[in-house]
Amino acid sequence: MNHARLIVAVAVAALGVLSPRANAEVKTRELEYKQGATVLQGFVAWDDALAAKGKRPGVLIVHEWWGHNQHARNQALRLAKAGYVGFALDMFGKGKLAKHPKDAQAFVAEATKNLDTERARFQAAEAQLKKLPQVEPTQIAAIGYCFGGAVVLDMARSGEDLAAVATFHGALKSSLTAPKGLKPRILVMTGAEDPMIGSDQVEALRKELTAAGARFEVVSYPGTKHSFTNPEADKAGVPGLGYSATADKESWEALLKLLREVFGS
Repeated sequence: MNHARLIVAVAVAALGVLSPRANAEVKTRELEYKQGATVLQGFVAWDDALAAKGKRPGVLIVHEWWGHNQHARNQALRLAKAGYVGFALDMFGKGKLAKHPKDAQAFVAEATKNLDTERARFQAAEAQLKKLPQVEPTQIAAIGYCFGGAVVLDMARSGEDLAAVATFHGALKSSLTAPKGLKPRILVMTGAEDPMIGSDQVEALRKELTAAGARFEVVSYPGTKHSFTNPEADKAGVPGLGYSATADKESWEALLKLLREVFGS
């Protein structure tokens, strides 16, 4: 192979590592499930061709405070294209989608009125994910956006058996404190100009996770506001929200790097 062909071959190989699988055959499924008397909705996405060769790691996706919307479902599709089984879960109840911040606050308050309720909603989805035939039940991670970021951090703090947890512009404050020997790998991605997640919260989380002996990384994106992964953020009419294509891309690449390290694929 001459020098020019070698360069091309290396470039193509690198592209294959960094890009979604070109031959992905993404399948999706709507899934209704319950936590107690509360009916919840799930959305599952996976690469059918890849799953046919063996069970895949599963990733739970916890939505923003707006509820189980298309943004959450899109992340399940992105994960499927990367070779994982994505499960966009529901913390509020089927059909509960907020149009106004006041509605969102009410939904959040109900879902997190106590840790038992919050954890039960999460565990109900986790149980659904683990029993899917495409999923290796011993390889589960969780990611969360905004409100969902707080949820997945709480699940890690409270001892859920997760391999990794990643938050995108997630809330960081909690009544819980990470215990010594915290198991999951933790990745926190936040906007440097996010007025809802101040630098004091970020520093407090660093200290908490360090004291717990956790394996973690905190990434702050310069000039970036809250909800930077959601293309609809600027339309919400809420000060401090703003989509960033750059931060969205870079944070997603950081997530995939973490998942590859944790799951080896």
